[in-house]
Amino acid sequence: MPSKSVLLIVPAVDFNEQEYLTVYGELIKNGFKIFIASDAHTICTGSNGLKVKNDVNFFNMREANFGAVVFIGGHGVRNYWDNQSLHVIAKKFLAAKKIVAAICSAPVIIARAGILDGINASCFPEDKREIERERGIYSDAPVTVAKKIITAQGPASAKEFVLRIINELNKV
Repeated sequence: MPSKSVLLIVPAVDFNEQEYLTVYGELIKNGFKIFIASDAHTICTGSNGLKVKNDVNFFNMREANFGAVVFIGGHGVRNYWDNQSLHVIAKKFLAAKKIVAAICSAPVIIARAGILDGINASCFPEDKREIERERGIYSDAPVTVAKKIITAQGPASAKEFVLRIINELNKV
C-alpha cells in the first residue's frame, strides 16, 4: 500500500541527524516503510558523522510508490535548493495529491520548485527571505500545514513535524 511508504530525501553530506532520527524513528514506530533517497552513491553522512545508506537515487523516485515525500534539512541541504530533479519530484507528488513535507532549510527546495506560491510555510528562520523570494508566505510557527504541504523550522520541531505527517498519512 503506497500510503504506508514514505520517501525520505537526505542530503549526501551534512544532513541534520536529529531531524532524520526523529522523523525516521516515529515513522517506523507507526508502521510506515521508509525508503531513503539521495544522490550519494551509497552512504549519506550526517553533520556529526552518522552514516545512512540510501535505497533510491534521485532518478528512480516515483510518486505512485509513496504516500509522502519528506525532505530532511541540515547545512548540506542548501546544495539542493536548485536541484531540478527534486523540484520535479516535489511537483509530481503534489500533483498526485501526495504529501510534500520539508524541514529546516529544505522548504527552500519546494519553494524554488514553485509550489509555495501564496502558501504559508515554516522554515529555518534564517531562510525566511528565500521562501518570500519565491512568493511563499513565511510562518514563524514551528510547523505549518497548508493542504498537502507540511513544513517545519528545524530540529526542535521535528517531533511535531513527523506527527503531523503521520496524521495526514492516516487520513488516506
